Amino acid sequence: MLEAGDDQAYPEAMSGDIITTDSPSDGGQGSGNSWRVRFAVFVLIGFAVAAVWSTNALLTERFTETTRNQAEVRMTLYSGNLTSELQRASIVPQLLARDPALIGALNSNDHAQTSSRLITYVDEIGVSSLLLLDREGRAVAASDRNLIGSQHRPNPYFLNAIRSNKSVFTAFKDENGAITFSYSRKMEFASSTIGVIVVSVDLQQFENRWASISDAVFVTDSEGIILLATEPSWRGLKEEDALAVRSVPSAIARAIQTTTDWVSLTTNASLLGGGVMRQEARIPFQGWKMTSFTTFTSVRQKVNGVLALEIMGFAILMALTFYFLSRKAQVQSLFFQQESADLRQLNQRLQREVAEREKAEKELEVAEQTLAQSSKLAALGEMSAAVSHELNQPLAAMKTYLAGARLLLRRKRPEEAISSFQRIDDLIERMGAITKQLKSYARKGGDEYAPVDMRDAANSALSMMEPQLKQRHVEITKTLPREPVFVLGDRVRIEQVIINLFRNALDATKTVTDPQIDILLAAGDTATLSVRDNGAGIEDLDSLFEPFYTTKQAGDGVGLGLAISSGIVNDLGGRLTARNAAAGGAVFEVRLPILIEDETKAAE
Repeated sequence: MLEAGDDQAYPEAMSGDIITTDSPSDGGQGSGNSWRVRFAVFVLIGFAVAAVWSTNALLTERFTETTRNQAEVRMTLYSGNLTSELQRASIVPQLLARDPALIGALNSNDHAQTSSRLITYVDEIGVSSLLLLDREGRAVAASDRNLIGSQHRPNPYFLNAIRSNKSVFTAFKDENGAITFSYSRKMEFASSTIGVIVVSVDLQQFENRWASISDAVFVTDSEGIILLATEPSWRGLKEEDALAVRSVPSAIARAIQTTTDWVSLTTNASLLGGGVMRQEARIPFQGWKMTSFTTFTSVRQKVNGVLALEIMGFAILMALTFYFLSRKAQVQSLFFQQESADLRQLNQRLQREVAEREKAEKELEVAEQTLAQSSKLAALGEMSAAVSHELNQPLAAMKTYLAGARLLLRRKRPEEAISSFQRIDDLIERMGAITKQLKSYARKGGDEYAPVDMRDAANSALSMMEPQLKQRHVEITKTLPREPVFVLGDRVRIEQVIINLFRNALDATKTVTDPQIDILLAAGDTATLSVRDNGAGIEDLDSLFEPFYTTKQAGDGVGLGLAISSGIVNDLGGRLTARNAAAGGAVFEVRLPILIEDETKAAE
């Protein structure tokens, strides 16, 4: 701030020059004119001092407010860009966690093409890097191939992702002291964790942008730790500790020197001797805050420039008061023009930012549509294979009934043949019901559920399997309670599960001399249906319910029966489990929530 004494130094020197030019030999008239001149000069000096003083106060306040507003606008832009980048990156792990290709690679442990796919995603999505970890925390694929095989199990982004069902943001400080920012999300298959996808976010790009100006800027987390800063030595410290390492004027001087090196100009570090303006703003993300320091140097330079012009104007045109007023109006006009130009430039920057954000949103929308289309194609392929698998059993039964009907007609027993045709008609209706239910496997739709007696469903499934049971001569032991055992569900889908379990039991006992299958239905807290065989048992229990996993010969099955059955039971709120019996063979258990009598009446 200029003091009044400083402002008066120039007018006093000018008045001395003018007074010495007066001639003392003019007599009384000259003395009167000199007095009047001196009076006018002193009046003008007083007016000039008052004008300079008021101009100094006015422009200092106005330029300070302008500088503060510009700093606030910059902080708003910085905060918006940072928040936009974090929000954009938060969607990426949610989408990649559903990627069928990545899920399939984790399930099959075949990652030959996974890293190439991640590199393609990095280029398309625009994130810093992608890292795929298995359930043990080992990097099985990465956009940076140097990270493949590295262990990340103790790192917080892996542990937090495993414990959460959502995307987790982590600011991780490695052994080198560098802070990396990442979103991580666990990947699941069949309700079990198979790995973690880690998306690194490049927030240092904002530090480079902030460092290109003369302000010092840093971002702190909810605990006051500096995460991002234009001064590298501030990262990882609290504000008071960071300012002790390098003061704000020193940091701004370093930023100016860096900018000077870029544009090959020179700067005067002494200009930083003035104070700094500190501003703080909240970032709507995990309690983060942004703090900026702006020097008053530009304000002082602008004010001093205007005052120098004003004083020069008084020195040259001391007698022309009207010109002074005109000069003041011109200075104010120039100020407003400069302010208008700054606002226009700011508006243009805002328009560019809006255009860039709209472009990023369109690219993200295209990526989401591509992933959705891939999921639909995968579901359609799985449904077509399921149709072939599920219709094979009714077709085999129809073939058996047709052969029996042909034999009965030859023996002139049409009544019994009509019974076989009626069964064929029932099978055709069942095939239609199966295809209808298979659509829900791909669509996850929701037909209305009704009370189903598990005894009737088991008997119906056994009736469906009757031709195969007669051909194989399998001993069936059926234990059903006398009272109804009701569950809330879809009878066709429940029968579909039981038939799949019966068929697996039949296949498991092909090599057994005396095949035996036990069916047990028990009612307690849940309705439990157990299907036990005396076959060879199950070798790989972990992969049993995965789609396309099968131990059968080619042509006997595609490995979808148990996967479909598990999905049906899960949709009904139950659980399908498998284990090896102590006496040999396999045991499959279907547990469904039991429907009590009051709920059964209400459902009906």
